[in-house]
Amino acid sequence: MSTPVLTAVAWPYANGPRHIGHVSGFGIPSDVFARYQRMAGNKVLMVSGTDEHGTPIQVQADKEGLTARELADKYNRQIASDLHGLGLSYDLFTRTTTGNHYRVVQELFLSLWRNGYVVAKTQLGAISPSTGRTLPDRYIEGTCPICGYDGARGDQCDNCGNQLDPADLRNPVSRINGETPEFVETEHLFLDLPAFTESLGEWLSTRTEWRPNVLKFSQNLLDDLRPRAITRDLDWGVPVPLDGWRDAPMKRFYVWFDAVIGYLSASVEWARRSGDDDAWREFWTSPDALGYYFMGKDNIVFHSLVWPSLLLGQNGAGDKGGTAGAFGTLNLPTEVVSSEFLTMSGSKFSTSRGTVIYVHEFLEEFGPDALRYFISTAGPENQDVDFTWDEFVRRTNFELANEWGNLVNRSISMAHKNVGAVPRPEAPQQADADLTALSAQAFDVVGGHLRRSRFRQAANEAMRVVTAANRYLSEQQPWQLKDDPARRDTVLHTALQVVSDANTLLTPFLPHAAQQVHEALGGTGVWAAQPELQDVEDLDAPGNSYPILTGTYSAEQARWEPVPIEVGRPLAKPKPIFGKLDPSLAETGPSWAPIKPADE
Repeated sequence: MSTPVLTAVAWPYANGPRHIGHVSGFGIPSDVFARYQRMAGNKVLMVSGTDEHGTPIQVQADKEGLTARELADKYNRQIASDLHGLGLSYDLFTRTTTGNHYRVVQELFLSLWRNGYVVAKTQLGAISPSTGRTLPDRYIEGTCPICGYDGARGDQCDNCGNQLDPADLRNPVSRINGETPEFVETEHLFLDLPAFTESLGEWLSTRTEWRPNVLKFSQNLLDDLRPRAITRDLDWGVPVPLDGWRDAPMKRFYVWFDAVIGYLSASVEWARRSGDDDAWREFWTSPDALGYYFMGKDNIVFHSLVWPSLLLGQNGAGDKGGTAGAFGTLNLPTEVVSSEFLTMSGSKFSTSRGTVIYVHEFLEEFGPDALRYFISTAGPENQDVDFTWDEFVRRTNFELANEWGNLVNRSISMAHKNVGAVPRPEAPQQADADLTALSAQAFDVVGGHLRRSRFRQAANEAMRVVTAANRYLSEQQPWQLKDDPARRDTVLHTALQVVSDANTLLTPFLPHAAQQVHEALGGTGVWAAQPELQDVEDLDAPGNSYPILTGTYSAEQARWEPVPIEVGRPLAKPKPIFGKLDPSLAETGPSWAPIKPADE
């Protein structure tokens, strides 16, 4: 029976191109998961888009001599193009500056307001002395008043995990220009987070299968929940639909508030574009639907506490009660799948510090699947991981080229040379049966890991089949069986069957290569569907167009099961699937991201 599976992917911020540290957290893991779920027969809705509001957009726009909208347009297109190049199979990748998004955000807010989960009060807001512009909380750093950590941000301390306000920090400075901010009193709307303490605690107690780091981090914050501002003094964002606020030129929803609602608004937009305005409900209100949220660890609090609070408040299910709002009773996340940080030389990827590898540069030189494989097998799934060119070269050359690529090439080459087609097995022996059994059993093992977002274990189990098949060929030596064609053909048939199985097992990780292997085995048509980059018109603002990622994935042939390979299917001489990288790359890095000496 097919299960609706919402795959909600963190929204990349549109103030610059994305680097590989970003896509290691939100992009590649979510796509591996979504592709597996589709192959397993489930109905998937994978949504996200570019996050385009807030002061950081305005700051970058000033640097580049653009308006905020022009900057958002520029990087929305760049990011969508990069994610398209990676083969991320979004049903809809959109943006937060659409009329649809504004409407959904305002409707959900009004549900919270009516249920009493939003309160107005004054607070001290940080202002830049030189520009008079509001400074976003995350752009203020200082010493945490609770644990003494020097790198605490104005919204949260990454060391102790506590929620903060900028005025709480000791020795606060602006990350934009190093100024000491001024604090002025201003009225804002606040989400009453303490009014969800009991309901959040009950819900979190049922999340027993979450990654331990996510669950413990979230539960530890329950006792310190404080009201959190959902508006800011700026003119770039979603307007507040209340009398006295609606026409205020410098009052907009805080960017974090409208961004998390983007999961819902993107789903609604997808439904509207599909021709069935209510299609989104199957993934959001059905009791059988599952919802998985993918992001980096710096976004855990927004997805495990804040977003569930918004959903509870909209549903009228917080500690104060209430009635369900315009969207009905919405499902809370099934799981929050958070990755740790991919670092470079022990530091977070940072454009300002020069430790950055941009996705578009990586794709131009190495293509998508080598990066997808590296993130899946050596990425920051459960702990911070340092990206090194040495490890990237090693995994590409020895695992993708030597192990997988070589198995595909020599199996098909020998069958092409000796038979010209998939040979018929004559008299299978125990060694043949053992290998095919191992291959067939791997579907349950690898699938079990993928269902639990254990991508590293899943990829390693799939590669274990590849290693076993290479060992089998080395032991059976079909090239020595010219005088025993029946045995030769049986060995080659067994090898090709396992190549087909392994290709299926690796399809979520290596969709582009999987299509090539499918064709090398004589297959036709689409095996692993790829997203399409399309320009569309805003549904609520005719004349405004923007790019989206979407796709027709139901027509792909990939299914999560072993399929007997067709005897007699013609085979051509294969082309290499993966080329080897120059070993010197491990020592130098590419020209656009060279390895720096240790003393730099």
